[in-house]
Amino acid sequence: MNTFATQAVHPVPSGKQDIHAALRTPVYDSVAFEFETAREMELAFTGKRPSHTYSRISNPTVEQFELQIRALSGAVGVVAVSSGMSAITTSVLALAGTGTNIVTSRHLFGNTLSLFERTLRPWGLETRYVDLNDPEEVAGAMDSNTKLVFCETITNPQMEVVDISMLAGIAERHHVPLVVDGTVTTPYLFNGKEHGAAVEVISSTKYISGGATSIGGVIVDHGGFDWKQAEKLASEYRAFGRFAFLMKLRREVYRNTGACLSPHNAWLQTLGLETMPLRIEKSCENAYAAADFLESHEKVTSVNYPGLDSSPYHVVAEKQFRGRFGGILTFELQDQERCYLFMDNLKLIRRATNLNDNKTLVLHPWSTIFCEFSDKQKKAMSLSSSMVRLSCGIEDSSDIIRDMTQALEAI
Repeated sequence: MNTFATQAVHPVPSGKQDIHAALRTPVYDSVAFEFETAREMELAFTGKRPSHTYSRISNPTVEQFELQIRALSGAVGVVAVSSGMSAITTSVLALAGTGTNIVTSRHLFGNTLSLFERTLRPWGLETRYVDLNDPEEVAGAMDSNTKLVFCETITNPQMEVVDISMLAGIAERHHVPLVVDGTVTTPYLFNGKEHGAAVEVISSTKYISGGATSIGGVIVDHGGFDWKQAEKLASEYRAFGRFAFLMKLRREVYRNTGACLSPHNAWLQTLGLETMPLRIEKSCENAYAAADFLESHEKVTSVNYPGLDSSPYHVVAEKQFRGRFGGILTFELQDQERCYLFMDNLKLIRRATNLNDNKTLVLHPWSTIFCEFSDKQKKAMSLSSSMVRLSCGIEDSSDIIRDMTQALEAI
């Protein structure tokens, strides 16, 4: 089998020859697809013959992107969607519902927490928050109405790393799937299948897109969970067996919510996949260099990065992420005013909200991506007003450190 980097460059055969033998799948910016006969159209719509009918359901360019992700992750199947948030939303809607609950942590991306608390809770879905590093607390929160356990590979911005294999074992004993947000690691750093994740959701906007070119997301079914145990998928399991979850998405939830990825974005993200291993290696290298520099600086009170020996998550991160530790880190200054002064004096690093861009980006989580939460809620998420988040790009690390040095000196 070819290595990850080689496989990322060479397209997976779809079994459909391009009329011009193009090396790259064209952008099929078309909504509808024509059929030669009414009977062929019926077979396509009833799922008895694989065919593209309408781009909200499937599209040739999007299909090629899905095939590439499936090959790189070793998954049973992949559904590409319009964003990372739609990947989370669609997966939860397919598995849980009114009167049920999910188990997760408060150490989540702000929009994910907002989805659980402000959008899904009023519809009757309970979210139970626990310390995911405490096996007894996780197991104690689960009951017959628990439909999934949810976590992030590296939490944003707390930089917490949970033992995924341990969490998967608990979920398996309770007959529920573990859904993992692998946005900041991607299949290049984290093998979800190997560590027991049933489903992985990824914002392909980040590393995969190749420098913040487009919004997108993917839902990856690793094939290790017996969907017969998922009550909401009973009819799909009877009809499709191990493909029950994918068919629930494709034929109902994903289709009905309209969370489709545009063909143009799929094309851009397939292109981004080709250089993803190179970019991840560089951003991880830069993040480690930045964390090492900041940890020794007198004006920095603490640094959160799982690549540092001082991180309480270093050992588990090293085991799970193939010796790499991601491209983002957070650090603390004395107070919020000094955070702002530091950010305002940066000349190379951009003040912007995104992760894994080709450019190094900085923001103040307390006042931006978590601004809708109260101070009490933010503290419960282990956030502080003196925290700065740095997402490292692919510049030369010496230039990143030089820029941070002069900004710290300006405080």
